[in-house]
Amino acid sequence: MNTITSEAPTPFPTVYGPVKSWRYGRSLGIDPIGAISTCSFNCVYCQLGEIEYRTDQRQIFVPTATIIKDLQRFAPWDVDVITLSGSGEPTLAANLGEIITEIQKLTQKPVIVLTNGTLLGDPAVCQALQSAQEVAVKLDATYSDQLTRINRPLSELDWAEIYTGIEQFRSFYPGKLSLQTMILSPWQKAQQQIYCHIVRKIQPDTIQLNTPTRPKPLMRQLDGRGNHTPGESRSYPVHHLKSVSSDVLQGLAAMIQQETGVSTRIAPQPS
Repeated sequence: MNTITSEAPTPFPTVYGPVKSWRYGRSLGIDPIGAISTCSFNCVYCQLGEIEYRTDQRQIFVPTATIIKDLQRFAPWDVDVITLSGSGEPTLAANLGEIITEIQKLTQKPVIVLTNGTLLGDPAVCQALQSAQEVAVKLDATYSDQLTRINRPLSELDWAEIYTGIEQFRSFYPGKLSLQTMILSPWQKAQQQIYCHIVRKIQPDTIQLNTPTRPKPLMRQLDGRGNHTPGESRSYPVHHLKSVSSDVLQGLAAMIQQETGVSTRIAPQPS
C-alpha cells in the first residue's frame, strides 16, 4: 500500500468533530472503519451501541484517499490532536499506517490511536503504529472472566494473549503509551493488586480511569463518535449503565499512582 488511489468520497463522514476531550483537548476524529461498526470487542458500555460486525481480521474499510479528501475540508485544522477511533477498532484497518502518515503530512498535527489492544501482537499492526505520537490502549479486565463479562470479545481471543501483545508492543513502540480503563464497579483488593502488577510490567506513560456516564444506545448510533452533554435527551432507546462515584475513582487513581509511580488521572464526572 504505497500509493493512494483517487476515490470519490463516500456519503459516510470519515472525519468528525472537533470533539472536546478531557484527555487531549480539541480532537478531530478520523474513522477508518466506516458505516458498519466493526470491532473484535462488543463492550457492554460501548457508546456506539451494539457492534454490528465482530472480527479480528484486517482489511481496508475506507480508502486512504477518501479520508484525506474529507480531512482537507477541515483545514486549517484548528485542533490539538487528530484521533483515530470512530466506528470500531482502528487497528483492523489494513491501511492504518498509510492513514497515519498521510494525516501527518497534510496537517502536521499529533496523531493518537485509540485501540482495544487485541491486535498489538501482530507485527504489521505494531509497525503501522510506530509513527503515531500516542497509542491509548483499553485495559478493563485483569482476568479472563472479567474480559468476557465487560468487553465481550470474539470467542477465539484470549486475555493472556492480549496482555502479552500489549507488553510486547510496549517494548517496540517509541511514542507515548497510555492505558484507558473503564470502572463499572468498585474493585476488590485482589483486582487492584493484579492491575498494579500489570501496570508495572507494561510501564505506560499515563493511566486514564473512567466510569460510564453516558447511556449506551441499544442499536448502532453514528453520533456515538462525538460529544454528549450529561442529561442530554436521545431520540433513540438507551440503556443506563452502572457507574462508580468520583470518590471511588479518585481513591483508585491515588492507589494506582502510589503503587506503580505512573501518573493516573480520572475523567471529570458530571455534577
